[in-house]
Amino acid sequence: MTELEAGRTETLVPARGATTVWARYRDVLIALIAFAVLASLPLFTGSKALLDFVIRCSAYGLFATSLNLLVGYTGLTSFGHGMFFGLGAYSFGLIMQKLGVPIPIAFVATLAITGVVAAIIGAICVRLKEIYFAFVTLAFQMLIHSTILSWASFTGGDQGLRGGIPRPVFLGVDLSNHVHLYVASCALLILGLLAMRQIAQSPFGYTLRMIRDNAARASFLGIDVWRAKLTVFVLAALFASMGGMVMALFVSGAYPEFAYWTISGEGIFINMLGGVSTFLGPMVGTVLLLLLNDTVTRFTEYHGIVLGIVILFFALGLRKGLLDFVAEWFAHRREAGEGR
Repeated sequence: MTELEAGRTETLVPARGATTVWARYRDVLIALIAFAVLASLPLFTGSKALLDFVIRCSAYGLFATSLNLLVGYTGLTSFGHGMFFGLGAYSFGLIMQKLGVPIPIAFVATLAITGVVAAIIGAICVRLKEIYFAFVTLAFQMLIHSTILSWASFTGGDQGLRGGIPRPVFLGVDLSNHVHLYVASCALLILGLLAMRQIAQSPFGYTLRMIRDNAARASFLGIDVWRAKLTVFVLAALFASMGGMVMALFVSGAYPEFAYWTISGEGIFINMLGGVSTFLGPMVGTVLLLLLNDTVTRFTEYHGIVLGIVILFFALGLRKGLLDFVAEWFAHRREAGEGR
């Protein structure tokens, strides 16, 4: 991933004028079409397994794409990003169980809690560089995971939040209905992806690319590198928390595994599978990883070995994610066509 980042030659100057306006509305149009296709899926199939798969893709897709804001756009490889996935699931579940507030209020409150925690942790971590940043984020994740396990009277300990998550109806939406939950998950996924896309294509997003490529030069140009890194750290945590809330609603609970280091490892694997230099790479990686897990576990209990072989193929064979490979192949074809 480091080699891929070092080899990128993205332009650091965002497009202006009519092109920028068209790009913004193009993204919105694509988002609306994608949501319409996903939302209409229950009309054409009665497969609960397929709907469940899309819900899981929504949760992990938000998480993995938020991680790519750090890894791919800012050059911050976090080994502890999964703590915000778990924090979102537990905060949302506890608020609903203990307070019984409407779901939108619990949603906003969870984002607020995640934002505060991410700001505190990020203020410490983003001052560090490279491997130190990665391992300190991992240390904070293990601290949160240990807190979940030890505070059994509040979090349920190693049994997780039991008893289910209340789902009161709001604005005619009943999340205890599987189809309603599916459509709501798809809406959160599309909105989250659209928001992250706008962040990535904004002047702030190009500032992140400049920091990734040469933080010292960005600082000399007057950019407050620490503040920019902290801002994207908090933003990425908020989107990861959204993924955690989707997963909590899906399983009607929260479990310590949601905040364990393996969740962060899966996020890294997803980005390696799909690619970090294209925006939709993490979504492609999410679909690939979940398909691999669901398929391999049907035939063998050693799914970890198979997954490891696949990762080695992408890391050592292709040296890039699948969507990165496809995008590069099309770029070479275009260049070859123009050179004739």
